[in-house]
Amino acid sequence: MSARHAKSMEQLILEDGRYPPEAYGFLHEGLGLAVRQVHGGQTGSPEQRHVTGRQLCLVLRDLALERWGQLAPAVLGKWNIRNTLDFGNMVYLLADAGYMKVSETDSIDDFRDVYDFQEMFGGEGEFDLKE
Repeated sequence: MSARHAKSMEQLILEDGRYPPEAYGFLHEGLGLAVRQVHGGQTGSPEQRHVTGRQLCLVLRDLALERWGQLAPAVLGKWNIRNTLDFGNMVYLLADAGYMKVSETDSIDDFRDVYDFQEMFGGEGEFDLKE
């Protein structure tokens, strides 16, 4: 294990504690979909597979709606994901530890207010399974 990866990814996620491992699995799946959508399934260097924070957030929105429909905000809320900046927090936790790459032009702010969860997923107030 390199010095850059002094902790396993799972250990890093658990110690950070903001989002559960399942949320990172969802992020990883969305990232793969975003790369395929943006680059047509091309493989190559990380620069050739780069997607923006906005592109990733939009794919994650579509994936959540496809997978959980009206329950999407409840599932994401259970994982402490309440806005698009939460996706950025997850990306940058992994990037800072060397598990993901970001370009020099990327910023955590690329994930800020990409869309409003209430507008995208509907619902009033806190995400409630009863509605």
